[in-house]
Amino acid sequence: MSKYTIPIYQPDLGGNEKKYVNECLDTSWISSRGRFVTEFEQRFAERIEVDHAASVSNGTVALHLALMALGIGPGDEVIVPTLTYIASANAVAYTGAKPVFVDSIRSSWQIDPDDVRRHITPRTRAIMPVHLYGQACDMDALMAIAAEHRLFVVEDCAEAFGTLYKGRHVGTFGDISTFSFFGNKTITTGEGGMVVSNDKTLIERARHLKGQGLAAHREYWHDVVGYNYRMTNIQAAIGLAQLERADEFISRKRAVAARYTAGLEGLPVEGHKEAPDTVHSYWMFSLLVKRAEHRDALREHLAKDGIETRPLFYPMHTMPMYAHNYRKHSVAEDLAWRGINLPSWPGLSNEQIDLIVASIRAFFTTAR
Repeated sequence: MSKYTIPIYQPDLGGNEKKYVNECLDTSWISSRGRFVTEFEQRFAERIEVDHAASVSNGTVALHLALMALGIGPGDEVIVPTLTYIASANAVAYTGAKPVFVDSIRSSWQIDPDDVRRHITPRTRAIMPVHLYGQACDMDALMAIAAEHRLFVVEDCAEAFGTLYKGRHVGTFGDISTFSFFGNKTITTGEGGMVVSNDKTLIERARHLKGQGLAAHREYWHDVVGYNYRMTNIQAAIGLAQLERADEFISRKRAVAARYTAGLEGLPVEGHKEAPDTVHSYWMFSLLVKRAEHRDALREHLAKDGIETRPLFYPMHTMPMYAHNYRKHSVAEDLAWRGINLPSWPGLSNEQIDLIVASIRAFFTTAR
């Protein structure tokens, strides 16, 4: 049992999840074939208005497949924001390419296009914008840089299902994009992910690689070294049920963020704001404390009240396996040392939010 009475996240499985999973069990279609895999892919593509979608077993392998489909490999460099989850850089490393870290924009916490420009070299093959915590990156600026330097764009939308940039869903700007459906994501399949693109050739390459490199027209003949990255019919069944309630989930998460924002007004904290011309999906409601030394103390205080929190991601350039070419990324470091994620699930009640806000207020009445 968790020690927390209010966890950081828990999925809402109150729709058709059981019905669809039971259909898988009743028909014995429990592996990587079945109607739900195809239907989930089609419905997801329709939802975000992209031409093609290929389901996979998790969000990390989605990134790996996307990079492999583009031919990224040894000797190449991929520009990645240092302030993101480790999977973004690890997927680059899996291909033998080098992740090159760049700083964040202070106002939005997203990848800094000016710093991207500063880090382009003759080896740069791609830019990987990560729509961190549900806020969109500046895709106009990034796509202009990519066009100027003839670079690929791989959008990491693991945390950004439901996020819009100038009226378009994130994941529809780059050459190829990825989503995650881990248990704490806005829609979940337990574990799972999706690779999407408007380029049919790229999706066909991703499908080929995710299914052990099986040749299309010869049974049990494999013509490339492939991977077993397929989503199961059971996972897709859960995903389809979740997708049916996507509008409800996103609306509620935005309402959760709005209630936090109003309740925390006047305190020495700053919530993650929605940038102009975007719709923030608020995968997590995140805030910055004014003084870094208050971050861990506040988390400990909330934990004593049964409230689970998480720190913002640690900048990847500070981690041992990626620190050999250490460079200072001051904005990302400042955000990381002061940032906290608060409970953010759609089923979080207004009463629970008010308890969390009251606990934070109580902390700052005594904090020095």
